[in-house]
Amino acid sequence: MAVPVAAPAPLADAAVFHTEALTKVYETGPVRVVALDGIDLTLRSGELTVLLGASGSGKSTLLNILGGLDRATSGKVWFRDRELTALGDRALTRYRRDHVGFVFQFYNLVASLTARENVRLVTDISHTPMPPEEALDLVGLGHRLDHFPAQLSGGEQQRVAIARAVAKRPEVLLCDEPTGALDSKTGVQVLEVLDEVNNRFGTTTIVITHNAMIQRMAHRMLRFADGQLVEERVIEDRLKPAEIDW
Repeated sequence: MAVPVAAPAPLADAAVFHTEALTKVYETGPVRVVALDGIDLTLRSGELTVLLGASGSGKSTLLNILGGLDRATSGKVWFRDRELTALGDRALTRYRRDHVGFVFQFYNLVASLTARENVRLVTDISHTPMPPEEALDLVGLGHRLDHFPAQLSGGEQQRVAIARAVAKRPEVLLCDEPTGALDSKTGVQVLEVLDEVNNRFGTTTIVITHNAMIQRMAHRMLRFADGQLVEERVIEDRLKPAEIDW
């Protein structure tokens, strides 16, 4: 079912992630679910990549394995020249802390902490973080530093979550349905922040979405179905988030 790739394979030194025969199987009693079925892919450093596919197609499972939140059943995953599938739990924890920022559909902010304090949760354990104030200013919330999540709109809470993710200056930003709980106008604001982070810092950004139109802002689109990568396409004429017809 594989579809030919639309672009030549990237040079090895341009790859941030590479997988070989990556497989993930969940077993509950007699029930066996193949979430990923022999995935071979390469993701380039500095690109913004959109993952498309129906629920259950394997997108989130792939993201969790790339981010060190889950382990493959078989196959291999490399982050640059480091084999993630060979790492123990402590090494995976260091990898997540040092290299990866996460943004999820639901913001996972601590309700009793201000925006500044939520970001500081990450900067206090990072090696070379941005000041929380700088990260919040980057996402347009420099004037909301001392507001609590309940005092912020959904879009503002998501931007705090992005600020928290980027404040540790990660090489990789993994986003699972970051606009899924937002209306189109607010979703565009969040996508503009992700686009700005990708452009300004060269952060490799991977975005899962059910909205196929969002691929128009990406460098590359990957489509999944039934645990398989069925399409990979380079986006030749990229659009700004505000130019996308939702």
